[in-house]
Amino acid sequence: MPEARETRKPQGYAGPKNPPKKPRSKASPARLAALDVVRAVRERDAFAQDVIGTRIDRSDLSSEDRAFATKLALGVVSATGTLDEIIDRALNAPSDVKPDVRDALRVSTYEIIFLGKTPHAAVDQGVELVRSFAMSASGLANAVLRKIVLMRQAFPFGDPMRDPEALARLHAFPLWLARKLIVDLGPQEALDFMRASNEQAPLFIAVNAAKTSDETLVKAFDKLDEGLDPVSVDGVSVAGCYRVLDTRALLLPEVKRMFSQGKILVTDAASQLVAASVLPERKPASLLEVGAGRATKTILLQSDATRAYGSQLVLSTLDNHAFKTRLLLERAERYGAEVAEALTGDALELDAVVGDRAFDEVFIDAPCSGLGTLRRHPEIRWRIKPADIVEFARVQLGMLQAAAPHVAPGGALAYATCTVTREENNGVVKAFLESEAGAGFKLAPVNGRSCVATRLAPGSPDAHFAVRFERIA
Repeated sequence: MPEARETRKPQGYAGPKNPPKKPRSKASPARLAALDVVRAVRERDAFAQDVIGTRIDRSDLSSEDRAFATKLALGVVSATGTLDEIIDRALNAPSDVKPDVRDALRVSTYEIIFLGKTPHAAVDQGVELVRSFAMSASGLANAVLRKIVLMRQAFPFGDPMRDPEALARLHAFPLWLARKLIVDLGPQEALDFMRASNEQAPLFIAVNAAKTSDETLVKAFDKLDEGLDPVSVDGVSVAGCYRVLDTRALLLPEVKRMFSQGKILVTDAASQLVAASVLPERKPASLLEVGAGRATKTILLQSDATRAYGSQLVLSTLDNHAFKTRLLLERAERYGAEVAEALTGDALELDAVVGDRAFDEVFIDAPCSGLGTLRRHPEIRWRIKPADIVEFARVQLGMLQAAAPHVAPGGALAYATCTVTREENNGVVKAFLESEAGAGFKLAPVNGRSCVATRLAPGSPDAHFAVRFERIA
């Protein structure tokens, strides 16, 4: 028997000169970018818009690819639950599909079902997406996506005019939430709400009156030959609020300079309306803003005060996170919004934070389910649960009750949310007025109405809610 020989390789040997190449994916850059966002949202439980800001907006993609990647990513995140139901219908063992593969299937399923892309192109690109990280799963992707193409004609698997499940699927909403919207808003408004939630949100900017004037902004846009429309919401003119008709205008040097100088900021028209509506006719001696967060309302309040009274408010802010308070002070300084004191503490234990002090005006920008902002935060619809709404309402009522003793005689207590549920809006208002803490308050008109209640509909601002209570005892 021949003696076995040891095969010796030269020192530094690194394998064959021409090793087999890993197959390269032919998925388009926009789809790969969208998949990256979808994966990050899932893995980090992040907000899609935040991820898009770092992974798409700052990428070297063309403007067309950035737009398509953003549309895909937001669409997939907004329709996640519905996409999963469709994908599971096409799988023999749904639980065996790895999360990364499912993310890629979601992207292609969204294209097939909701964008109506050419079946061959959508399937081919879906397979290439999977191939980009899991070559062994490309066959599965091909089979699943071909089944989904066949399902497309039957979607939403029922008559949406008669079947709530089909209606929820058609607009990519959880069934429980679609039913709740119908009960809380009525069938037509609920339908408008769901349709609008899947559209691109309009872009609004606010003129910071503490630093510039409306005329300066209008002149800048006129000079740039870009569209800019003043805004009214439900018949109420919102001072300093403009809708940008061409978002490319924000990339122009003169406009970017106004942003960097704190002269303008991007914020929804409904948010601007709320800030303007909570201020009384006469300038209050002091105002406490509860739930100040990143200072957006702080900036708007001081801008509106400058516009209404000719000077800024003596404004105190409160948030329960120290890092938010630091961010608030940084943003407020950049925008020239004066903050007399920035407090950190629990709004449910307001006595422990402010002692026995009273303010002419207390404004609570309450934590809420955020359903009125679904166009900007599409992941909310699949994360929120019925129990969360109950808990938000409990906390909101507690915040009002804790704040009531700190409203000076003759002063006012304002309350705002960015949601549409009965429990968090009218339910909290009713519960507060019926409570011992609310016995010394009455509802005061806001813009000639009982409340601010903007509706989410195609082309509209977000859905926000606000009321003012006057202290009468």
